[in-house]
Amino acid sequence: MNILITGGAGYIGSELVEHFLQDGHSVVVYDNLMYDPTSLLRYAGHPKFSFVKGDVRNSNLLCKHVSKADVIIPLAALVGFPLCAENKEAAVAINYEANCMLASFKSKNQLLIYPCTNSGYGSNDGVVTEESPLHPVSLYGRTKVQAEEVYRQADNCITFRLATVFGPSSRMRTDLLVNNFVLRTLRDKLIVLYECEFMRNYVHIQDVCRSFKFVLDNWDSCKDETYNVGNDSLNMNKLHLARKIRAHIPLEIMKAEYTKDPDTRDYIVSSQKIYDKGFKCEYDLDIGIKQLITTYGIIESPWYANY
Repeated sequence: MNILITGGAGYIGSELVEHFLQDGHSVVVYDNLMYDPTSLLRYAGHPKFSFVKGDVRNSNLLCKHVSKADVIIPLAALVGFPLCAENKEAAVAINYEANCMLASFKSKNQLLIYPCTNSGYGSNDGVVTEESPLHPVSLYGRTKVQAEEVYRQADNCITFRLATVFGPSSRMRTDLLVNNFVLRTLRDKLIVLYECEFMRNYVHIQDVCRSFKFVLDNWDSCKDETYNVGNDSLNMNKLHLARKIRAHIPLEIMKAEYTKDPDTRDYIVSSQKIYDKGFKCEYDLDIGIKQLITTYGIIESPWYANY
């Protein structure tokens, strides 16, 4: 199939491309190269890969390339609450309005997989499922949830609510929690924890890529649904995460008793719905930590972040 990935030069997209090419699909990445322009260079010689430099706010250019696709994966976004808070108008335009536009261009026969975030759950008691109420606590979460709702009203769409992703990528991010904790441990040997009892769930970037491939390969049984995508064995608080990292490299953990974390997300998430379809995560936290230690021994810049 012909697969269009907007924002495909980013953290997830630059890894996802490989999975689709390996399966024989043709992949077009549409990206404005806001960050690392080298993340896609490894695909430049592949006969089924092509690149379009473009902004998702350019309706004419976007429509032209959407019309040629069998499968659309809208990854283009301003990701994370700090970046969106600093760029409010752009966050709304890219995360919400551009997705409304893309949904209007999409035909009923085209398949679309949209990755939302489980940040939309905000702070929830008990175990969160796809039926739980959404309480986004940031502009980032609100714009992603609004875009998700647009796609949930369309035919032949699947929406994901991704856990906090970790692991190395061709377009590295060090601001994601696991990635950041490993970097700070290597650099400072010390982590100060705020709201250390707050719960999160996590998923390795390669399992995220595998989830896209899984639903595409099992479209008829998965379509027109929303799925949490996380590793349920990795629902843990930040103190537990820090201790897991300390099992690999020396780390002093300090608890900040009187300072609040501006990120107030706190939830335990179940991904049982996608597991019941047959999907399983293959990468655990220990594998990711070891990969990140190797990664940080290679990259020169100490900071790859979305702000």
